[in-house]
Amino acid sequence: MNTLTFFFLFIPVLVLALLVINQFTAVNKPYSEKVSPYECGFTPLGDSRQKFSIQFYLVAILFIVFDIEVLFLFPFAVTLYEVSLLGFWVAIIFLIVLTIGFVYEWSKGALKFTRH
Repeated sequence: MNTLTFFFLFIPVLVLALLVINQFTAVNKPYSEKVSPYECGFTPLGDSRQKFSIQFYLVAILFIVFDIEVLFLFPFAVTLYEVSLLGFWVAIIFLIVLTIGFVYEWSKGALKFTRH
């Protein structure tokens, strides 16, 4: 029996055993304060499941996408003196495509966050 087979057999058995032991030994005494939603130490002011505008999520997703794309420039910045002219132009093309995408999103109004 090799190591990989051992882990495929041993890990699920260990996980199930630990879950069963936890169910029998854990103390479970819920009370109203423990199961209530936590909001910075004070009583919740309203429903914890209030609706958010879809615009909030759209701006958040676009921020993450552009943040990760800018992160792709880090290897280029680290190896700036070692890349050839081809590497430089690849980075410039990447920045141009990134800028075109940003201008397109701006022109469509995707970055305008209005509160209803």
